[in-house]
Amino acid sequence: MSVSKRLLWVNGACYPLRNIARVHTFVVHPARGAAMMTFLKRLIPTLLVLAVVGAFEEDSGDSLDFIRFLCLAFLVYALVDLLVVLFGASYSVLAIETTGEPKALVTSREGPVLVDLVRRISDAIENPDAAFRVRVERLTVNMRNYTGDTVNMIGGSNNTGVSR
Repeated sequence: MSVSKRLLWVNGACYPLRNIARVHTFVVHPARGAAMMTFLKRLIPTLLVLAVVGAFEEDSGDSLDFIRFLCLAFLVYALVDLLVVLFGASYSVLAIETTGEPKALVTSREGPVLVDLVRRISDAIENPDAAFRVRVERLTVNMRNYTGDTVNMIGGSNNTGVSR
């Protein structure tokens, strides 16, 4: 991430400083409750299929063994998917919003680093001669597993506000 000549560069994307409407940090947390509900929605039907297959025990054939194998493999997948979210860490996020729709998100495990970046970017907006370069660790975060505020504020009418 760098600022030079009134431009903010984030991983190859360029944002003119005059178009930045807001720079802020927030924390995203794993959606543990939603992950548990998804696991239960997967577990209950799979256990029902296993119970039905178990009722036909005297007809034990290759097709029933294959169905049991598929159910157990799916249960292992569902459990691993649950554990990834349950043991997932919270991340600090730096959000850079422009006057249009584009947004840049930079994540880090260290919140104070991002708070310092907010200060540096706001200083660069106020001071045309400001320039800096900062290396931020790159994280891959699956946002499907995290919760946060959803804000729909594009346009001037029918705004829904904050959904939690």
